[in-house]
Amino acid sequence: QVQLVESGGGLVQPGGSLRLSCVASGFTLDLYAICWFRQAPGQEREGVSCITASDGKTNYADSVKGRFTISSDFARNTVYLQMDSLKPEDTAVYTCGTTGLRSVIATPIQLGQGTQVTVSL
Repeated sequence: QVQLVESGGGLVQPGGSLRLSCVASGFTLDLYAICWFRQAPGQEREGVSCITASDGKTNYADSVKGRFTISSDFARNTVYLQMDSLKPEDTAVYTCGTTGLRSVIATPIQLGQGTQVTVSL
């Protein structure tokens, strides 16, 4: 059974950092692209970043380029999202998902439950 479990969210001040983790089970990372999505209250879901673990290639939304870094660990079957220089507008529920394409506009196939990230003083 495919399962994705996120962790690492929390409350952080503007300019701070967080690292999110997405642990995958029921499949290995080389089968899909893995993307991080986020959704703020009253807004549509937005693709943030994607990775294909098999070749390490990545894709980022313009809003996070230069601030967020996606990576993967085959041994732990885990995808990470390092978020630096956080801004209040980064506040959202962050969810990881499998996709058929390494693209932030891809539609997710499976999604985890999400982890809340709040950027505030």
